Amino acid sequence: MRSPLHILHFLSLVSALWPQPISYEHGSVVLFIKKDVQFYWYEAGARNVGSVADQHPDQQPFTFASNSNTGPNAQETLKLRKRYTESSFDDVNDWDVEEGVSGHDIIDYAIKSSWRTLFRWNLYPWKFHPRNWDEPSPQDQTTGVSEIHIRLLHADPSNVAKPLAGEVDESYILKLDEGGKATISANSSVGIARGLTSFTQLFYKHSDEKHVYTPYAPVTIHDAPKFQHRGINLDVSRNWFTVADIKRQVDALAYNKMNRFHLHVTDSQSWPLEIPALPELAAKGAYRPDLVYTPRDLKHIQRYAAIQGVEMITELDMPGHTSSIFYSQPELIAAFNIQPNWDTYCAEPPCGTLKLNSSAVDAFLDTLFDDLLPRISPYSSYFHTGGDEVNKNAYNLDDTVKSNDSAVLQPLMQKFVDRNHDRVRAAGLTPVVWEEMLLEWNVTLGSDVIVQSWQSDEAVASIVEKGYKALVGNYNYWYLDCGKGQWLDIDPSISAQQYPYYDYCAPFHNWRLAYSVDPYAGVPAENQHLVIGGEAHMWNEQTDPVNVDRMIWPRGSAVAEVLWSGPKDAEGRNRSQIDASPRLSEMRERLVLLGVGAEPIQMPYCTMDGMQCQLGYTGN
Repeated sequence: MRSPLHILHFLSLVSALWPQPISYEHGSVVLFIKKDVQFYWYEAGARNVGSVADQHPDQQPFTFASNSNTGPNAQETLKLRKRYTESSFDDVNDWDVEEGVSGHDIIDYAIKSSWRTLFRWNLYPWKFHPRNWDEPSPQDQTTGVSEIHIRLLHADPSNVAKPLAGEVDESYILKLDEGGKATISANSSVGIARGLTSFTQLFYKHSDEKHVYTPYAPVTIHDAPKFQHRGINLDVSRNWFTVADIKRQVDALAYNKMNRFHLHVTDSQSWPLEIPALPELAAKGAYRPDLVYTPRDLKHIQRYAAIQGVEMITELDMPGHTSSIFYSQPELIAAFNIQPNWDTYCAEPPCGTLKLNSSAVDAFLDTLFDDLLPRISPYSSYFHTGGDEVNKNAYNLDDTVKSNDSAVLQPLMQKFVDRNHDRVRAAGLTPVVWEEMLLEWNVTLGSDVIVQSWQSDEAVASIVEKGYKALVGNYNYWYLDCGKGQWLDIDPSISAQQYPYYDYCAPFHNWRLAYSVDPYAGVPAENQHLVIGGEAHMWNEQTDPVNVDRMIWPRGSAVAEVLWSGPKDAEGRNRSQIDASPRLSEMRERLVLLGVGAEPIQMPYCTMDGMQCQLGYTGN
């Protein structure tokens, strides 16, 4: 019989794991894992639960100490909180009942989700081996993964599910020894969730559909994210997405170790968000009265994200991009749906902006924020007030202003932003704005405000030079809607000059371009600490539930690795696409098995035979 310590020649060409950890060492020992593997969850100061018969032999308090400079590094006496057996994973989870999310909720969900990923949605890796490869035989198994220890080294902060950037430690240490004992240690429940995600990526399904194994033991991973804010922005106003469509993106975000989900929920074209205090807003402003997100839907999505260590940031864009309000309260909107020369007054039709010097608008926003923000604050520490693409010409048609003169408009915009941000702070939230408010309108922002950039690397440098924290997302690289061609119809009179009908941000931004981004580009070293992360953006003029998955993924995964692992490798070089390509292909397969319709980046010929599809590769 062949020993499980035998160094097998069928090892995958890929060493798994996306995004790339800081430190990852692995061997070539095969270990199988069975559905009845037990998870033991320990935490500092926890009371042992269950009967003595249910407890593991090492249930007595123990001390864990890390010798790593990265990741969990405290010495704590830990006690068993909970033991999970196979029957534990059949529990009906009532996580959507309570208000808010605790660290305990996050760990419980992560353990159960990891078990399901391992045994229900795992990957048979034929695409990553040569033809007629020799996969490991379960009959050769003498040792398997026998137990998984989850070690939470510190009590979670109260805001663990809704932190400000940098307030929760997402680092973790993962170890799997040749004897089959796995440990995942972290300083927070979110770190535990990240470690469990990596654990699932070490395992593959056997062709017999009954067995699961890793070919990588022993494993030691020390890991932590480079950037504090790592997200995707999804526009759900230009096209309608069901709650299930949105949750699927959250699942993909979490599996890529992203931690922010930006929901751009209202815009000019529709207002799908129900506001009970303003019932006609969605009833008339949505595309149809039934295409709305109810308060229960909003809570469900926010909680579903938070329980996976993903904080949802809700955006109501204003004062521009608000023409959908006209359908319920036309007196609040200036320059509504100007035709045919709409491009004089807005970035895209239908035009419309909140009036800038209106007491009625002020009262409307009081009601809106008083209704909505208390339903945001249990799940997030942020609220996005928009502020992009405000066209000054629209205020020529605003009967409260009647001017497009910056000298007239700027003080009014300052007052508008100040009032909104005071409302946001009063609800215990931190404001987020688009870059134009700072860089084009010269609004003086509070020192707490996060400024989201989208137009250029130079804009990021300007934001941090002024002392503000910045989010990157240059449309030339991280706008995922670019390259599909013009969505506007072209009149024959200008058709020839528009040919071949490119959109404004063409070409299509492939994963390699997204992967090449350095969030610090052009930012002096002394200001780089203010670049707290970034987001890729999915604007949806031409995207709906049919194609949204493949539009975001796996290009969003490329962004995720830049933001988790950083743009440079350990030697300070740009990260290698040669290294990334097979790992990203594997991540794509795993996303598909999780129910996400991610598109392929290469054909199996390339991933099966290693170095067959490189261009200009010299082997160095």
